[in-house]
Amino acid sequence: MSMRTSSAILLPLALAACGERTADTDTLATVEAQQRAAADDDGLIECAPKGAGSFTRACTVDRTESDQGLVLTVRHASGAFHRLLVTKDGRGVVAADGAEPAVVTILGPGRIEVALSGDRYRLPATVKGAAKPS
Repeated sequence: MSMRTSSAILLPLALAACGERTADTDTLATVEAQQRAAADDDGLIECAPKGAGSFTRACTVDRTESDQGLVLTVRHASGAFHRLLVTKDGRGVVAADGAEPAVVTILGPGRIEVALSGDRYRLPATVKGAAKPS
């Protein structure tokens, strides 16, 4: 079962801070509401393929539930793609294919950047311990 989503991919990540792993339901609800509100945009997320100097809103994300959990398939306009597995242990996402590790950087409340094989993606996310978006 796969569904294409907009830049508001409703990525319910909980990146643990200070060792806590329980969901902050207020922050999660706020971010999810913002993501739903953003669902009217162009359906693309910001990405920078390997070698690109800057980010453009040019990639799409498919969500698929698997036995391991939620898998995000991020697709470039060129047809290239990466699969990311959403974790529940505070790491955010990992490479679902296991070839190279995904490097996750917190950009601020409600946003992360994922780097994998030279490609970079900016995704909405619930960041545990971050200030609530206003």
